[in-house]
Parts: sequence; C-alpha cells; structure tokens
Amino acid sequence: MLNVEDIRKDFPILAREVHGKPLIYLDNAATTQKPMQVIDSLVDYYKNYNSNVHRGVHLLSMEATDQFELAREKVASFIKSKSSELVIWTRNSSESLNLVAYMWGRSNITSGDEIIVTAMEHHSNLIPWQELARDKGAVLKIIPIDENGYLNMDAYSEMLSTKTKLVSVVHVSNAIGTINPVKEMAKLAHDVGAKFLLDGAQSVPHMSIDVQDLDCDFFVFSGHKMMGPTGIGVLYVKKDLLDHMDPLYTGGEMVSEVTYEKATWAPLPMKFEAGTPNIADAIALGAAVDYLSEIGMDEIHEYEKSITDYGLEKFSLLEEMGVILFGPRNSDQRGAIFSFHTPNVHPHDLGTIMDQMGIALRTGHHCAMPLVKSLGVPATARASLYVYNTFVEIDTLVDGTIEALKYFENGS
Repeated sequence: MLNVEDIRKDFPILAREVHGKPLIYLDNAATTQKPMQVIDSLVDYYKNYNSNVHRGVHLLSMEATDQFELAREKVASFIKSKSSELVIWTRNSSESLNLVAYMWGRSNITSGDEIIVTAMEHHSNLIPWQELARDKGAVLKIIPIDENGYLNMDAYSEMLSTKTKLVSVVHVSNAIGTINPVKEMAKLAHDVGAKFLLDGAQSVPHMSIDVQDLDCDFFVFSGHKMMGPTGIGVLYVKKDLLDHMDPLYTGGEMVSEVTYEKATWAPLPMKFEAGTPNIADAIALGAAVDYLSEIGMDEIHEYEKSITDYGLEKFSLLEEMGVILFGPRNSDQRGAIFSFHTPNVHPHDLGTIMDQMGIALRTGHHCAMPLVKSLGVPATARASLYVYNTFVEIDTLVDGTIEALKYFENGS
C-alpha cells in the first residue's frame, strides 16, 4: 500500500483550509492538484532558461529545446508509443479530438459513412463528430448503456459494418466511472476496417497505458488531469495515419522550406505544431510524468481500486437513505468516481453545503449532458478521487451527505 500521507506532503494546496475546515479535494476528474515538483519545474524554466525552442543557437534556446523534447520523450515512454514523433502537443483533449475531426475526418469521412461513439461520451468526444457527420452527410451512431452503466457490447457488434469508418470511445467515463473494454472494442472496429480513437483523459492519470497493446489509431489526453499544468495536452496518432494527414494550423516552426508560392512541411512531429508552443507547460508535464512514474502507475491503480471498494461500501449507507449511486459496482470496471443523486436535495445545494464543510465536489452534468439526462435526473453530485485522497475523506464525504440529507429533511 502506498504511503499516501507522504504523497500528500508534496501538494501544498492540500494543507490549506476552506471556510475554516481542512480542504478535502474531490474534484479530480475536472482537474488534479499539482505537486511541488511540477510547480518547481515551471518556475525553473522561467527563472533560468526561458527561451524559444528549435530556433536558436544560443545556450538558453538549446537548453529549452532539450527539455521540451525530453518531455515529449517522457510522454511517449509513459504511454508506450513506438516513437516520440507520434506525440503531438496540443492544449487539451478537446483540441486533440477536434484536430482529428478536421485533419483526418474531413479527408476520410464521406456521405453515408458511419461514426460510432458511446452514450457516455464527454461533449468533447461527441460534438466534433456531430459536426463532422452533419457537414459530410455521415451517420452518427450511439452505443447504448445498461442500467448498471456498462456498454451494450452486443449492440456495438451489431452496429459495426463496412460503412463504419471511425469508432471513438471514452476509456473511463468522467460522469459515472465506467471502465470500458476498449481493447476488445478496438479489435472489433479494426475487423471491419474502421479506425479506433480512444479518449484517455480519465485513464492516463490512473492506470498504466500501452497504446500499442490497445492498438488505438488515435489517443488523446490532457496534462492537467494527471498533475500537470493546464493548457497542455497530447494527441498520439499511428505513423501511417500521421504521414497522410495535412496540418490544420500553418505558419512558423512547422515548415521545411517556404517560397512566395508554396511551402513544404517539416518532419514529424513539428509538422503539426505551428508557432511558438507551450514550452513551460510541456516541460512541466514531463515533470508530472516523472512524479507519477516514481510512484508507479500500477501502484496508483491498485490504491484507487481499494479506495473505490471502500467508497462503494460506504455509499451503501447512503443508498439506504434513498441516494442513487450511478455506475458499475465492481472496482475492476469502475474508476474512483462517484456520481450520485440525493432525494429532495438538488446537487447544487448539496455542493454548496459540502463547500462549507471544506469538501470540493463537482455538481451538474459534467459535460455529459445526454448521459445525465438519460439517468432521469437533472444533475448529479460527483466525487472523483486521486492517489492523494484518503479513506478518512470518504468517511467525511458520506457523513457530510448524511448531514445534508437530514438538514433538508427537517425543512431547515
């Protein structure tokens, strides 16, 4: 078992108080907190070698370039990419998904083609395909889920055909925590000649990822959900696809030769990274990868399974009071995400009460509005945990929810 108390010492924000109470941060699916090692890497860049990359022969530029590209190599190794040239820096998962829709989708999707997503997608992995399907005359199909939050794999198999050109699936649902059987889904997609895109925003921070073993054609994730800074994300693409994709953004940095009449593109990955990149945050994401790797992703995953099991057990007390907990009840198929609905208490009211107790929850539809509506509730409260959360914090969450239910039950 990990020494969580030692890990918590690396996160200065976890020592603060909120409304006079110790902060209990349970909003990690929205963004995670940052250890000092990541914060220090940002400060170090700006204090000691702030410079543009790839363009200068002076020392600061060469140091910045070395650290920037080292961070790319760290990320590539972290997801077990064949090469760092397949790792494209973006702002976040949303931008990565939109880039695939524009750079690959608009050249490869035509009228009558079919795109498949799941009923539990984040808006970022739904709206780009809605727009692409509408513009190209394609058909967007939705894999349904059952009452326990699992994908209907029989329905998925029946949807697949030679018309299917892309299957784009969330690895772990940010709204209900389901871990989808994505390796099996990728094989089924490839069997009919479709490409497979995997949204790893909620999986990369919490478990070991091997893009080669998963055999995904595209893989996306955000740095800020894995202890890195905001404003930096990753798009991984298989080389044979990257070689035939045209860049969306053009300008400086991404060219090999330019005349007044035409331009030729730089080699991978710079072909897709026009302009000055987000240097500091890429380097800091590399520091986050170092931090996670030192703890060990398998160790993180096992710890989160144990705290998920404990949370499921504790939530059974709330269910006796009418609370509805959504998603699978098996920690092998569920991330450490607890979305729930409280009877007679709107989630926003619950969130406000929890905030006064020092507990940071997310309330609303979690950028998965179609899914939440299908659950028959206007919104849910969501507690999402990470490796620095404790079993005691689960107790406090459950006790606080019980207090809130009693408060509203008494008409106060």
